[in-house]
Amino acid sequence: MEEKFAKESLTIMNELVLPNDTNTFGNLMGGRLLYWMDICSAMAAQKHSNSTVVTVSVDSVSFKRPITLGEVVTIEAQVTRVFQTSLEVHMEIFAQNLPKGTKEKSNDAYYTFVAVDKEMNRKLIPQLVPETEKEIRLYNEAMQRRELRLILAGKLNPKSATELKSLVKIFQNIEK
Repeated sequence: MEEKFAKESLTIMNELVLPNDTNTFGNLMGGRLLYWMDICSAMAAQKHSNSTVVTVSVDSVSFKRPITLGEVVTIEAQVTRVFQTSLEVHMEIFAQNLPKGTKEKSNDAYYTFVAVDKEMNRKLIPQLVPETEKEIRLYNEAMQRRELRLILAGKLNPKSATELKSLVKIFQNIEK
């Protein structure tokens, strides 16, 4: 099977927060941000898979700070791991105040996609080759996130979650 480097999927998207995107407090609505994140992460997934993709899970979305009217949202998405027909995409979201020259991280998230053909049948995806320390760390941790997603979706028995079991053992050893 073909292989691709993680960096090949990097997708960066910018959006200006306009009045129509905000709530009554002048902050970007969470739903609008999730919409933009879905678009950006799908583009990264399609770059890697060379295929149409569909979103199968949205998880671990954390909101660290509000994004306000007039700020620029920058979403950086990159594939972290491939699981035959599905793949995980990690995103970092930044809020920029252009007049002040500031840029702060506001969010992190993981989305999962499945590659499909025209008949909506799953397709095999090229394997991912991580290179940098960060890419390797995200790649290695992805299996734990996947097991947790599958357990929460009722598709994996917790007793079969080998990666999560090893993580629990590490924490138990730290407590001793």
